[in-house]
Amino acid sequence: MTTRWKPNVTVAAVIEHDGRFLLVEEHTLDGLRLNNPAGHLDCGETPAQACTRETLEETSYAFSPRALVGVYLSRQPQSNAEAITYLRFAFCGELGAPDPTRKLDVGIVRTLWMTLEEIRASTARLRSPMVLCCIEDYLAGKRYPLQLVVADASIAG
Repeated sequence: MTTRWKPNVTVAAVIEHDGRFLLVEEHTLDGLRLNNPAGHLDCGETPAQACTRETLEETSYAFSPRALVGVYLSRQPQSNAEAITYLRFAFCGELGAPDPTRKLDVGIVRTLWMTLEEIRASTARLRSPMVLCCIEDYLAGKRYPLQLVVADASIAG
């Protein structure tokens, strides 16, 4: 029997304030990389809920998604394994206050605010090309209603 192929479903937050974007620096198998606050969709949650959770875990900031920036499909080579395909839902929204008592998620070294020019100058350090692609789509004004992603009540099951 052939194994069924399934992409990894991830979420990402595109957060801009005063011309700077909130990124995380994280440990990966390929060394320290820059990424949007992002992570995997967990069982029982919607992509927007996952984005809120992942942003809090990786940055200590509360985040409320207000719009979908885009849905992205990419295949990322791995240094020691077969390439992985990701289906990424990127959201923009409202950033709340950080929780100074909260520790950052395992693997996250720090958060940082970077300009678009600084991010473009750091493309070799980006975890994936989707980091910059999501930001550029956000800057191009791409916004879709959260209701575009329909989650049946059965997922909470």
